[in-house]
Amino acid sequence: GERNITRYELAQIIARLMAKEDQLNAEQRATLDKLAGEYADELANLGVRVANLEKKVGNISWSGNGYMKFAQGYKTYETGTGKDAVTHYTGKADDKYVGRIRINVKGQVNDSTYVNGLLRSDMNFKDSETSDTYMQRLYVRHAFGDKVEATLGKYDQFFGQTGVFFDSEIKGAEVAFHANDAANLAVGYGRFEDWNGDYADNITDKHEYAYAQFSGEAGRFAYDVDYVNGTSSNKVNIWGAGLTAGLGGGFDVFGDYYKNTDAKGDPDLWTAGLGYGKQDNAKVGSFRVAASYVDAERNAFLGAYTYDASPLDALLNKDVKEVKFWRAEGDVTLAKNVRLHGEYSFDVKTKGTDTDYDDVASVSLNYVF
Repeated sequence: GERNITRYELAQIIARLMAKEDQLNAEQRATLDKLAGEYADELANLGVRVANLEKKVGNISWSGNGYMKFAQGYKTYETGTGKDAVTHYTGKADDKYVGRIRINVKGQVNDSTYVNGLLRSDMNFKDSETSDTYMQRLYVRHAFGDKVEATLGKYDQFFGQTGVFFDSEIKGAEVAFHANDAANLAVGYGRFEDWNGDYADNITDKHEYAYAQFSGEAGRFAYDVDYVNGTSSNKVNIWGAGLTAGLGGGFDVFGDYYKNTDAKGDPDLWTAGLGYGKQDNAKVGSFRVAASYVDAERNAFLGAYTYDASPLDALLNKDVKEVKFWRAEGDVTLAKNVRLHGEYSFDVKTKGTDTDYDDVASVSLNYVF
């Protein structure tokens, strides 16, 4: 007739043809596959599964996250130029307004292997008109049955319960053994991202480290025992452990402790705190608040912490041998997949310098998709 056919009506015709697919020749099947892909949404509404399309799309999955953040650090200034340039550190808080988006793609190679990439773009809304875009992670992971897997490339790693010691990436290789949720072992070797000598002596971004982590969790109890060993020249031989334990009533205690037995004086890094609640991106109104104390000695803390704003940056000044401070933080789900996060670090005390360090804070809106 003269009436235009709707997409829904055409999808019904395609569905009927799909039911008789075995009666079609190769050319007709190819045309039907193309139509099924184009009208996949309408076919889904009819309850028709497009198997070929599902198979192709199912090999790749996408996810991402982003934030808009106000955060404080400490002001610096330089004198001299070129090789004579000297950076001077102050204890005055310096504001910054930044944004970030990360796109994660996972490609399933086969039942045992997948490739993962994380593309990241950062923008400073206050001091720069350009953005910095790069591949933050790129690795391949292969499973050997249900208990063993190997990872090769640049992958994420987290030591401890709080991330005060390390929350970044490693360029290297790792083998992990999974007994159950309560007992897992990972051993690896590589270069630790953000361990470049800014916060500690004797290390550079060219140094490589062997590491091991034994960890597990059961209910509201979680633990890890960590070991990192470098070369004789960089003075890194660090043992540590972390623990989180639920107390009931929504409360929990948590903490991390690390000691570098190769550095002069066997410096250590530790934190302990009390938390309440459990924030969930899927539950609007869910929240968590926590308070903790941090004590970091030079050459036990090497960089790559998880905090948005922290007096740990005082250790960028080579004269500072130790920094101590209190911190409070909170998270609340404002809408599905939208989280408000805040941090405040205060009562900052240092050793090795007469500089007074300000309190620092951060507030951010975080999105996942």
